[in-house]
Amino acid sequence: MAVNPQLLPNGMPVPFVNEMFVLIRDGVEFEVDKIPGADGGKLKAKGTIYLSNIRMVFVSKQPVGDFVAFDMPLVVPENQPAALYSVHSFKILFKDGGCGTFVPLFFNLISSVRRYNQQYQQANAPQAHVDPLQAAQTPVDEMMRHAYVDPNDPTRIFLQQPTPESQLRRRTYQPQSANH
Repeated sequence: MAVNPQLLPNGMPVPFVNEMFVLIRDGVEFEVDKIPGADGGKLKAKGTIYLSNIRMVFVSKQPVGDFVAFDMPLVVPENQPAALYSVHSFKILFKDGGCGTFVPLFFNLISSVRRYNQQYQQANAPQAHVDPLQAAQTPVDEMMRHAYVDPNDPTRIFLQQPTPESQLRRRTYQPQSANH
């Protein structure tokens, strides 16, 4: 887990090699502990959650002191310094609804990453550690095809990976008046 991962100018996390973003969810409130400089180490902010095949990243709508974003890996490699992966307690509150889409996709993704890791470990030496970047080969497309998505849910699912220039705008298709 890391405070303030790199972000693109549009606020989206800079993707790792082979990282695939699955969904973006605005309108969440995020609470996390053990943040340096925060009152009592606890921090609360409103913003956006990005979920990929490698990690989940919260990006604050507005900075809270030095805090802008928080990175939570889905896979923690073995035999790595514990300081790099310290344990934090966190809460994600879905203030505008939408947990009905997020939660099943999140658990399906975790399951896919675990299956991939088991296959990876069996194919290699038993003492081999799992690199979190290797999780990029998980079947995200397959997982998304079998997920139920509520049409009233504000979650946006990536059917195509965004480019750094993407504005990630939601388009509305309103009937145009005769004057336009």
